[in-house]
Amino acid sequence: MVENPPLLELRKEALPRTTLMALPQPGAKAFAEKQLDLNIVYTDSWLYNPATGHPDHVRLRSYVGTDTNPKRPFVAPTIEVSPGDRVRVSLNNKLPADPSCTSESDVNTPHCFNGTNLHSHGLWVSPTGNGDNVLLSINPGVSFQYEYNIPPEHPAGTFWYHSHRHGSTALQVSSGMAGAWIIRGQRLPTETSNGDIDTLLKQPDGKAMRERVLVLQQIQYYCPKPSGNSESIWNCGKDETGVIESYANFGPGTWAASGRYTSINGLVLPTFFTKAGEIERWRMIHAGVRDTISLEFRRLKPGVSSDINSFKAADADRFISDNCTGDPIPYHVIADDGLTRASAWQTRLTTLQPGYRSDALVVFPEAGPYCVIDASAPASASVTQAAESRQMLGMVLAGSGKPVADIHQYLIESLVTAAEQTMPKPVRPSVVGDLKNDLKFTRFIPHPDVKDSEVTGKQELAFFIQTSPSLKFEVSNDLGSNPNFKPYDPNRIDRYFTLGGVDEWTLQSHFVSHPFHIHVNPFQIVKILDPNGKDVSAPGAVDDAGGTVDPQYPGLKGV
Repeated sequence: MVENPPLLELRKEALPRTTLMALPQPGAKAFAEKQLDLNIVYTDSWLYNPATGHPDHVRLRSYVGTDTNPKRPFVAPTIEVSPGDRVRVSLNNKLPADPSCTSESDVNTPHCFNGTNLHSHGLWVSPTGNGDNVLLSINPGVSFQYEYNIPPEHPAGTFWYHSHRHGSTALQVSSGMAGAWIIRGQRLPTETSNGDIDTLLKQPDGKAMRERVLVLQQIQYYCPKPSGNSESIWNCGKDETGVIESYANFGPGTWAASGRYTSINGLVLPTFFTKAGEIERWRMIHAGVRDTISLEFRRLKPGVSSDINSFKAADADRFISDNCTGDPIPYHVIADDGLTRASAWQTRLTTLQPGYRSDALVVFPEAGPYCVIDASAPASASVTQAAESRQMLGMVLAGSGKPVADIHQYLIESLVTAAEQTMPKPVRPSVVGDLKNDLKFTRFIPHPDVKDSEVTGKQELAFFIQTSPSLKFEVSNDLGSNPNFKPYDPNRIDRYFTLGGVDEWTLQSHFVSHPFHIHVNPFQIVKILDPNGKDVSAPGAVDDAGGTVDPQYPGLKGV
């Protein structure tokens, strides 16, 4: 059964401090100072392996906090705060010294796998000093206190945290060193300011909708073999222990070869329990590095066992083809990367690349079992640029409840009812009107669209991976006919900006796909062009330049 990751508990009681809001809303929570402890240790536990039908013993690096579930240790505890909070996290690196980390090496070669730091992915906080500073290295045996001053105007939303030390990031994240960071919001919209979407997502009794915090990971352990043993490192015997200690067995392309399955909150092939007609908020976080997730739900064929433990990895594609035969269930994405959308986007498939977050309202329309599927993806939609086959992620068992014939209309009616009960009278008509107008969230978006007239500068950026003579990730600051690609250099500053300015960036990726993320600063997508120059980001656009329809970009325009 899938449970939300445990909350990272406060070290002591929250300390109230003076509010920065000129006119605090009645009942608003006072700003607080929160102190949290997070340890990094080697953890021995088990992960289910569908290829063999039994759990594998593994020993992996992990975050450990108070109340970490020993049965699900490879998903970090959730950090939960509010706008205006000052959050101090003591990061205690209790890993042993790394014998291979004895001298300065090429900064762009994976190295020093037991050195670490902490990145609050997506938060609008300071990137310097002891803030969200990814240039720090917290070495084995060192404790360091981070301070995150959450601005009082920070939007509520789904964010996450993970290690981000250059040289060890991917290996540590793929061990499970990642967790959800949730900003809770209680701000109702007013005539002069927007509110938090949290205040709208209510049940008829006024309680918050059921919420699932889902951390999706690719934990890519392997079992070393003695010299002369030709058995695959991906086959782990009962007396062997899976580890991630070498980048040689972890580089690009190895996830598909491993045969591993994406885990959800530290569980492989879990089962979700719900009721038909219950509206749930799914906070989905792609906290892996090697795979693209294309999420869809399909009704399981009647008469087929919903016991996920009977599922065999070797028969995965056949099982889905033969048994997950219902039409894809529509669901509604309400936020991307922590920021509320201008309107809900109805879809039957969401593409989650590494680092993406997606909040969706999910309703299962009738009682019965449903397949949770990572659908196949064309090469153009895959982070590896290799076509991906389908994979089971889990099963949903929906108990008896309220049958729903039209999910879209059902959501409109439910949210209108919630708005009529909870929204302040001055803004209630506009909120209700927006919801009736195809589920618009005008009163809940964190900031308005960026206008062309606001743009003060232009930027270009191209990504490239150099494969010879050695593997290097490189970037160029121009897109011309002869881009000047260079590897990362911590002593080189590539760009200078003016505080308060607005820059329009044009991005391009050569060789393989690459997610784009600017620390601290949010951005808005203007358009996405295919190789032929067609905008494929508008709702309803068809991206078929590669011969196969790529579903990842339609609906992202303006997000």
